Amino acid sequence: MGVASGSSFRGERVDVGGRRLRVVRAGPAASERPLVVCEHGAFGCAADWAVVQEKLASLGLRSLAYDRAGLGHSDPGPEPRDGRAINDDLDMLLQALGERGPILLVGHSMGGLMVRLYVLERERPVAGLVLVDAVVPEVLDLPGAERGVRGFGRMLQAVSAGARLGFMIPISFVSGNLIGLPGRAGAEKRRIHASAPHAQGAAAEVVQWPATSRMAAAAELPADLPVAVVTAGPVRGRTPVKKIQAAPAARSRFGYVEHVTRSNHATLLGPRYADAIVRGIDHVLTASA
Repeated sequence: MGVASGSSFRGERVDVGGRRLRVVRAGPAASERPLVVCEHGAFGCAADWAVVQEKLASLGLRSLAYDRAGLGHSDPGPEPRDGRAINDDLDMLLQALGERGPILLVGHSMGGLMVRLYVLERERPVAGLVLVDAVVPEVLDLPGAERGVRGFGRMLQAVSAGARLGFMIPISFVSGNLIGLPGRAGAEKRRIHASAPHAQGAAAEVVQWPATSRMAAAAELPADLPVAVVTAGPVRGRTPVKKIQAAPAARSRFGYVEHVTRSNHATLLGPRYADAIVRGIDHVLTASA
């Protein structure tokens, strides 16, 4: 398990065939509207979505966030940890929870690759996508991108080694909650940030980032799939990246784009800016209806 079993955590651990994934559910117990499934980014966890889930619950919407295998409070999963293995886990998790209806997928950062791949390869009905400052396959075509991904993977491996010696504990009080999560979610995020197994699990995913990108680039998303894109930071000076990020919405008949210029990659999920994500979800729900 990513974090010691003695630690308190939000949500529950669900068996998915001899191992368990941590899941946090919010909102009403039942609803006719699609379940909102939140996919975290690299080095992230279910806690990242605490503010978004609270806002969705206040609107009467059901949501689910979970720790991917090997991260947070979830047991490790089979290698390689590419997008296909991750989506296998999500399918097993939804089945174990008895979720049979359509879902709305929300992906932050590298989680954007996972949700795109899910639409392309899975049979479960998907009401639409919300891409939150998300990675898209075309990012790896940018100069130096693949070298940067390899460097990120090596950094996470170094973080894992340092965390085993306890070096990440003081660092987690500074950088462990850049989102600005309140209360229990914030404390949980800092504990996970300092965990060596969590860093090791994140590194295993990042190593597979290029392979997952190729899988996600194998086909275009359906033109009639509602897609909302919410990005962080100003457009000025970042036009090429912003254009790449917005492309899935531009190709959709029901596309929506919002640039939250005062936020950054982390704070976009926090109390000050998360309403933009909720607006994206509302757009997709309205378009899919």
